[in-house]
Amino acid sequence: MSEPHQHGAGPSRLAMVDRIVAGHEDLMHRLAGTHAPEFLEIGVTMPQAKVLYLVIASGEIRMSELSARLGVSISTVSGLVERLVEHGLATRHDDPADRRQVVVSATTAGHELLERFRELNAAQLRAMLGSLDDKDLAVVERGIGLLASTLPAAGPSPMTPTQPSQNEVNP
Repeated sequence: MSEPHQHGAGPSRLAMVDRIVAGHEDLMHRLAGTHAPEFLEIGVTMPQAKVLYLVIASGEIRMSELSARLGVSISTVSGLVERLVEHGLATRHDDPADRRQVVVSATTAGHELLERFRELNAAQLRAMLGSLDDKDLAVVERGIGLLASTLPAAGPSPMTPTQPSQNEVNP
């Protein structure tokens, strides 16, 4: 992957970036309207889903780090994690290295829920891409590749389940 570079910020370039951002926002708004029923039956709020995603992406994570990464207070994160624990989607335990710290990890049910989110998103994207011809598909493929090249390489996919912890709650 090559290092991304900044280009000049002329008025026409800035206007194009603004149109792309507006187009992305419109796309996200339309997507939200098309799959709301499926997402509503999942039974977690968007903030809870974000916490679960970060927990799974990390394998396990201290509450203090989760709070910092989300940019919210420990009490806010604590409430979100509490709901995930009540739903059987996460567990928490004292950090053996520092008993003042609490560590959160996902249960098998948490991994399965995120996989369900992923499957819903993938099905929706496949349906949209299915309506494009080969030429337009190639444009989308190139665009996604270009956007991905501006980010650092990702670690293991957060959708890949890890070994369950011994504290894990199985539904």
